[in-house]
Amino acid sequence: MSPTDQAVQEQQAAGKSQRVVNDFSIQVATVNGSGSQTANMVLLRSILLMGVPVSGKNMFPSNIAGLPTWYTIRASKQHYIARKKEVDFLIAMNAETAKEDVMTLEPGAAVVYDEPLKLNALRSDLTFYPVPFDKLVAPVCPDAKLRRLVKNMIYPGVLAKILGLEMKLMEQALGKQLGKKAKAVVLNAAALKAGWDYAEANFVKQDPFFIEPMNETAGKILIEGNQAAAIGCMMAGVTVVAWYPITPSSSLCESLIGYMKKYRIDKATGKATFAIVQAEDEIASLGMVIGASWAGARSMTATAGPGISLMGEFAGLAYYAETPAVIFDVQRVGPSTGLPTRTAQGDLLQVAFLSHGDTHHMMLFPSSVEECYEMAQDAFELAEHFQTPVFVMMDLDLGMNNWMSDGFKYPTKPINRGKLLTKETLERLGTWGRYADVDGDGIPYRTIPGDGMPAYFARGSGHNAKGQYSERPDDYVENMDRLARKFETARKYVPKPVIQSHPNAKIGFLGYGTSHFATEESRDQLREETKVETSYFRLRAYPFNEELVAFIDAHERVYVIEQNRDAQLLQLMKLDVTPDRQKKLRSVLHYNGLPIDARSITDDVLAQEGFEVATKTASRVSAGTAGGE
Repeated sequence: MSPTDQAVQEQQAAGKSQRVVNDFSIQVATVNGSGSQTANMVLLRSILLMGVPVSGKNMFPSNIAGLPTWYTIRASKQHYIARKKEVDFLIAMNAETAKEDVMTLEPGAAVVYDEPLKLNALRSDLTFYPVPFDKLVAPVCPDAKLRRLVKNMIYPGVLAKILGLEMKLMEQALGKQLGKKAKAVVLNAAALKAGWDYAEANFVKQDPFFIEPMNETAGKILIEGNQAAAIGCMMAGVTVVAWYPITPSSSLCESLIGYMKKYRIDKATGKATFAIVQAEDEIASLGMVIGASWAGARSMTATAGPGISLMGEFAGLAYYAETPAVIFDVQRVGPSTGLPTRTAQGDLLQVAFLSHGDTHHMMLFPSSVEECYEMAQDAFELAEHFQTPVFVMMDLDLGMNNWMSDGFKYPTKPINRGKLLTKETLERLGTWGRYADVDGDGIPYRTIPGDGMPAYFARGSGHNAKGQYSERPDDYVENMDRLARKFETARKYVPKPVIQSHPNAKIGFLGYGTSHFATEESRDQLREETKVETSYFRLRAYPFNEELVAFIDAHERVYVIEQNRDAQLLQLMKLDVTPDRQKKLRSVLHYNGLPIDARSITDDVLAQEGFEVATKTASRVSAGTAGGE
């Protein structure tokens, strides 16, 4: 038996006899369009108000209402916020998936279910709590049309009683969620109480799971990554946004519209100081961004993988004409339409070289909502400094799920527009060429129409250092070499990696984006279960900095952890490092559409390191199951 399997079995055995406090996962299985999101957010926010670190992940269908949807909440006193592979407490509200959901649970789990489903007949190694939801909601909500929505608010009340959540905090969370909708608050509060009262009158606590007050969430907020990025864009001074709706990026621009209307209206005139345009498609949106940027605006768009595919030609124009642009890519599963509502990190290779010919694009990799906010601002600074497109590589898990966070810091640095030509600079240079490298860093000076400086004609076709049309081979080679120098210069300016080195570690982990949280937890699992120590390199940008080579040199093996099939980040790394260093690189890949979990990383690494890791035999075929195998 491997160390990891032994640890899991010991944990399960202990779970049946010992209290499990503030360290378990809850999965709610309902149907899309049933109003369950409000109930789930009340449950999530209530745990946060109890002072317990918490995270929530939504897994929903990409097409019509009525199809299965799952919401997973993880409470963790150790501050683990990655998805947990195992489900400890199931709320089974969907008849279509209920049996499958129950059969995937580990022994010792608990189930609250809709009584007519009779799920307690399926297994004897689980704790079951049957609830007659239809009977309970009828007196609470006389309007039959509203009952299917209000019914879902009963299970947070039931769970509050079973787990030990304070009802006053549940009511506070409900008020926060529904805001000024007084009638809705009253109706849903009654449903909450109905669930609580029924559990109090009918259930004897049999499961080991408890929520108890902690003091680990003071001052924390809950926010989606897309919302955080939108606030960051506003703080960065964006004035032009052109976009086309596509899951999972739409809420970024939708949130930005709301923020800009509230905070970017001229008080004297009542007019907007910005322009947000919904274009006819993704191609047009980037074209508008490039035009606005050339005219001097800070401009951006947001899209997903299919939109990135369409933007290739305009991305090449912005790269070659050297026009700033900020593009948020909230990644989802592909290729083609793929799984629009599942998460992935599968666009790296496409974005790094987007367009035909020799093209190199800068990418930023936020891992948290704080970094969505901060890197949104970084992206505009870098785009104007280097006069080039900058891609912020988020994913659905980060963009569309609610994350616990500290409040964001108000920016204090003045906006840097990069190398804008001034009268003083022109006098110093004597002459000016739009694409001349006068400082040796590959970055030329630019002008903005109407700024009183020399004008130029922006070309996507061949040009020389003065911006004049040219098909001369030497002009082309000189221009391409300068663009390569500019990309090399960027290595010193992009966000630095976060490195946690252990002096005795032979193994290094390298992760990025939302893989970060599962990676940190996996390192703890390896240490606790096998005494294996690791170092950790959290990548935050491309091009890579010099720290990457030093990290590889310091370890015998480096596991590159990413959420795609083809090891895209590792392939980019291989283009940058020597063959000897390439031999040290190994992959841990996760690409089933569910957010990556620590146990999958741990078992993969142990198997590659020669440990025997038993394969679980349970069939997990439901889209919302814990493992998703």
